[in-house]
Amino acid sequence: MELDGTLKQAVVGWDLSRVVFRDLERDYPVVERGEGIYLYDTKGRRYIDGSGGSSVVTSIGHGNRRVAAVMAQQAETIAFSPAHCFANQPHVELCQKIGEISPPEMKQTFLLSGGSEATENAVKFARQYEYVRNNRGKFTVIGRWQGFHGNTFGAMTASGITYRRQIYGPMLGHAVKIPPCFCYRCEWGLTYGQCNLECARALRRAIRQEGPENVLAFIAEPVVGAALGAVPAVPEYFPLIREICDEQDVVFIADEVMTGFGRTGAKFGVDHWSVIPDIIATAKGISGGYTPLAAVILRDKIMDLLRSKHSNFRGGHTYCANPLSARVGIEVLAIIREQNLIENVRRMGSRLLAGLQGLLAHPTVGDVRGKGLMAGMEFVRNKQTKEPFPPEYQFGKRLFEEAFARGLVIFPGTGTVDGVAGNHILMAPPFIITASQVDDMVAILDEAIGVVEKGLPAEMRS
Repeated sequence: MELDGTLKQAVVGWDLSRVVFRDLERDYPVVERGEGIYLYDTKGRRYIDGSGGSSVVTSIGHGNRRVAAVMAQQAETIAFSPAHCFANQPHVELCQKIGEISPPEMKQTFLLSGGSEATENAVKFARQYEYVRNNRGKFTVIGRWQGFHGNTFGAMTASGITYRRQIYGPMLGHAVKIPPCFCYRCEWGLTYGQCNLECARALRRAIRQEGPENVLAFIAEPVVGAALGAVPAVPEYFPLIREICDEQDVVFIADEVMTGFGRTGAKFGVDHWSVIPDIIATAKGISGGYTPLAAVILRDKIMDLLRSKHSNFRGGHTYCANPLSARVGIEVLAIIREQNLIENVRRMGSRLLAGLQGLLAHPTVGDVRGKGLMAGMEFVRNKQTKEPFPPEYQFGKRLFEEAFARGLVIFPGTGTVDGVAGNHILMAPPFIITASQVDDMVAILDEAIGVVEKGLPAEMRS
């Protein structure tokens, strides 16, 4: 798709045709270095990393020399340790550090490499826990439509993104989906405050219809990221979810792959709702993108039972407890704490949301939402009816390219409405962002939206 302003670059001497990219039709500039909130390509062009890397990864910013130094030091000491026969000091220390900031009664951690690994192993821990409890008929995971939990088959089974599931549907396992907590497009056509929280009560109905003896776990993101564009649940939602899971004897898994370690202005996303899940799957911000790192954080009662029954965990991967990645995680968490970055997330997040709300003046901007430095916008053809643009028009992709051409990286999403129609963007800049840099992001986005709107065909104008 050709667009005015689309950045087209080639690197002399490099054959990019040998590389398989996600988008086979896009010409990719080559990033050369990063510094703070900025990325620089091989032609010297500067971009604001407005989406935290590929999607909500970058917490402490790019090019941090302190992290680079500990990486080099750890690599010289021991970069890889076979987890089946050794513990290592960074691994043990990082698990301790995570336990210190995790919700109460969640002090035990299993280290992994990525978000999909974390969500899949979270489900495995839940299954093993119930198996040891002799609840061996429990196997069904309940997720939410427009929820995303990873690209591997187990994670995709629990996910509710139609686009990503379509091709692989016959290969996915059994799972149940309920609607998300999404007031802008309430599944029941109700208004918050007079809705009886039908979106949460749908979980109880789904469990009963499936049979509580068959339901293993419920998994949800505190703030829905890539699939909806930073939609937080209402204040009463997760307390009721916790109540239903307890009542029906179902494991509650919080997918904090994006929201963990300060992204929403709290240590963990669930902290905003004052609930304690049974398992947290988390990744991304724990290492700030400097190395692959993820974790499953377990409620004490789960590990206490497994230990008492001598039930070794039947999961894990080659790079579990990797000392190099763990050492990076220790340093990233130290930087977040010492520089009081979660407070900055709260302050700059408020500024970002206020700036984005100012863009509601655009005729295509239907909704602005978010929590902390995790913000989203939804785009509509008609504000009164909330009618989306036709999927084939690719509104989000057009906006992404216009923003990118002006030096801002955003993360576009589709299927916001029903898995097929609907466009949104997700924004999640590094925690170190300043007020003037937030304003720069908003200004670029303002201009990019205006350009896309001017290019709309007459029949798509409201």
